[in-house]
Amino acid sequence: MKQTERRDREMAYIADREAHEEMMECRRILQKLNFMDRSDMEGIAATVKELFGESENPFVNPPFYCDYGKHIRTGRNFFANYNCTIIDVAEVIIGDNCLMAPNAAIYTAGHPVYPSTRNSGYEYGKKVTIGDNVWIGGNAVVCPGVHIGNNVVIGAGSVVTRDIPDWSIAAGNPCRVIRTITEADRKKLFKNEEIDAEAWEDIVNRGFGE
Repeated sequence: MKQTERRDREMAYIADREAHEEMMECRRILQKLNFMDRSDMEGIAATVKELFGESENPFVNPPFYCDYGKHIRTGRNFFANYNCTIIDVAEVIIGDNCLMAPNAAIYTAGHPVYPSTRNSGYEYGKKVTIGDNVWIGGNAVVCPGVHIGNNVVIGAGSVVTRDIPDWSIAAGNPCRVIRTITEADRKKLFKNEEIDAEAWEDIVNRGFGE
């Protein structure tokens, strides 16, 4: 079995010449993306579309880093802010309307824990899946194999090592569920501050208040 086939089956594999050629193609696109005129929003969007696998209206604020790009699949309206990293050795599946704050990272790659086994060059990737309407806070890290449900907020600086259920606010190292998001949060802005009446009227009129 080829090493890239082993990689794509989430088995132990070595990053051989074929894998490196795939990564070099990704780096050529990243080089273009990360040195583009930051005001060229259309050009950035087109380059992100070229970089990612299946996606719909993704956008990132450069710089952005990944290994392959083609293993990243996003739903509608994905946004990653400055200096995000997605190590996509395995697939990273992201739902609709998801946000990554600055310096947030998703890692699918790992290495054996035993030193001599790790020194053999074998590594692995384990798929990360993220549902719809998820906000990953700044400097948060999502580790290999994690599933994050729908309508979740991950607090800044969190290290997500285990699955997070739907409708959760989760934070910490290791990341844990703090509480469930409820109807009482609908008008919340920051802590106990509520969205002002003018902004809320606009939200309702545009169909987002339900």
